[in-house]
Amino acid sequence: MRSKEIHMPRPSLNADIAMLASGRALFAEHGCVGLSVRAVAEHAGVNPGLFHYHFGSKDQFLRTVLQSLYEEMFEQLSGAAHVAGAPLQRLRGVLILIGQFLLEHGPQVGRIWSDAGNGVPVAVAFVQNNAPRHLDLVTGLLEEADQAGELAPLAPMQRMAFLMGAVAAPILVVGRLTGLPLGGALPAGQLVSDVLSSEAIEARVDLALMALRIQKGTIQ
Repeated sequence: MRSKEIHMPRPSLNADIAMLASGRALFAEHGCVGLSVRAVAEHAGVNPGLFHYHFGSKDQFLRTVLQSLYEEMFEQLSGAAHVAGAPLQRLRGVLILIGQFLLEHGPQVGRIWSDAGNGVPVAVAFVQNNAPRHLDLVTGLLEEADQAGELAPLAPMQRMAFLMGAVAAPILVVGRLTGLPLGGALPAGQLVSDVLSSEAIEARVDLALMALRIQKGTIQ
């Protein structure tokens, strides 16, 4: 007599993809500490048991969420950094992509840095492993431009700080301001159009690169 075969129920198809999407959606509000397995499962509409089946632990889930988000950005940055063209032209493309990424994912980025500053291990490890990667791309392009005689004399870290201050800081700061009741003094609509638009990002990048050049001019 043949024994009956026992068929284990198959995990729901695409449950892991749904949970990763929910992790991205919920991360900015809850962060590494506050994001719960139950909240992710409920948001994704899946059984909480599937969370551990696919990811094993909350920390592994967080690492996967954050790393997948970063790799999407870094792939674009790397492509822009290695296309044919003058160093400053390629740097312009990289900086605009960084600005656009922050425009779309500023709340998540802000939460990562906040968690890292508070010593949350997953966030600390993420920043340590990944922040140098895109900064190295920018530094490398600045070095190429410097060797080509395109930049005015300035300490390398001063150049980096200036560029990040021009590109990233306005997006992160103004992005927070738009959620505050500022009244008519700083109209949210004007903040968005003047600071948080794609056109505004490109304008700041061009102004920043112009300031670093030996000769004045626009980056074409």
